Amino acid sequence: MKILVVGSGGREHTLCWKIAQSEKVEKIYCAPGNAGTALFAENIPVEVDEMEKLVDFSKENGIDLVVIGPELPLTLGLTDKLEKAGIKAFGPSGLAAEIEGSKAFSKMIMERYNVPTAKYKVFTEYLLAKRGIPCVIKADGLAQGKGVFVCMTKEMAENALEEIMGEKTFGDAGNRVLIEEYLEGQEVSVLAFTDGKTIIPMVSAQDHKRIFDNDEGLNTGGMGAYSPAPMYTEAIADIVNEKVFRAVVDGMNKEGRTYKGVLYAGLMLTTQGVKVLEFNARFGDPETQVVLTRLETDLVDIMLAVVNENLNQKEVIWKNEASVCVVMSAEGYPGEYVKGREIFFKEVSPEVEGNSFIFHAGTKNENGKVLTSGGRVLGVTALGGTIEEAIKNAYKRIETVTFEGAHYRKDIGKKALI
Repeated sequence: MKILVVGSGGREHTLCWKIAQSEKVEKIYCAPGNAGTALFAENIPVEVDEMEKLVDFSKENGIDLVVIGPELPLTLGLTDKLEKAGIKAFGPSGLAAEIEGSKAFSKMIMERYNVPTAKYKVFTEYLLAKRGIPCVIKADGLAQGKGVFVCMTKEMAENALEEIMGEKTFGDAGNRVLIEEYLEGQEVSVLAFTDGKTIIPMVSAQDHKRIFDNDEGLNTGGMGAYSPAPMYTEAIADIVNEKVFRAVVDGMNKEGRTYKGVLYAGLMLTTQGVKVLEFNARFGDPETQVVLTRLETDLVDIMLAVVNENLNQKEVIWKNEASVCVVMSAEGYPGEYVKGREIFFKEVSPEVEGNSFIFHAGTKNENGKVLTSGGRVLGVTALGGTIEEAIKNAYKRIETVTFEGAHYRKDIGKKALI
């Protein structure tokens, strides 16, 4: 098989790495890719929103399956365009991907199909949007994981509204805002494969959104993750499988928006029970790094079962090991960050290399050097018999990577040890 992976982040490097392990795969391409995807795939200079170029490339190169990583091409309907051209694509249709593309639509689906979530209101006018404290304020559209503000004071809420609706920091995503009740508890990310009928949940993970230790500072696209999340018990999983995943997949079918691909549920485990914070229409980043390093089953087999709507015939097996990913970011991230700094990789012992991985995100090859080219630069990931062991292995591997201005949290996974 020839496979095209669309995207250029840590998620896409991880996908290329996992896809390359399949005996079914003859050739992998990545558009546009990064310095890490180039280790497993041929990078092609096509951006994720260049729909026609992606379709044309797939037709001209006999691509058997296109794996769409980021949310933007999904919401723009890349799956629909590929399928219309007779090319199989892993990822939901444009109509189905609206569950991530519009937080207002997502909330409507949750409300209509009785999915537990925070109370909310939608606003299109700045002045009307001034509400009670504490609250959570979200830009309605895609904002690369950064359009969410937890506001504990009136000043914080006003600053958030000014940034979203006044300054339009997130572009058209700020034309509408959602203001939600503030929820307290532990956040957990759970992803599931679905072909629109069968649902197979993946192992749980916990992301770390804030830039600094102890969950301080600005929200980011994710500074690290670990799997499994100990607080996500079998009893809670049973509730989520029925009240969240089954309710949404069946509900989307009723809406004429059959959902096929990965459905990502961001959950808050509160004293009042499970509440859904958000849905994403694709693999998360950095959750992908910790989830797929634990996957035993051939990922390509699973993806084909989703596309061909016979997921009920597939058994998905996971390793018993834990996995931890620590993100190394560029100086200045999540604000304006510095690009073009050389990354140096020291040689490591077979023992360290055997259970750890360096997944590239914001990197590029230039004149034989690997340079930083994004805010989140690398996802240093490691396995271990326990989460504590995986944490030690990940931070041991981080010691072998350097670039000027590198920043990473020192507390990834610690919540799992409490």
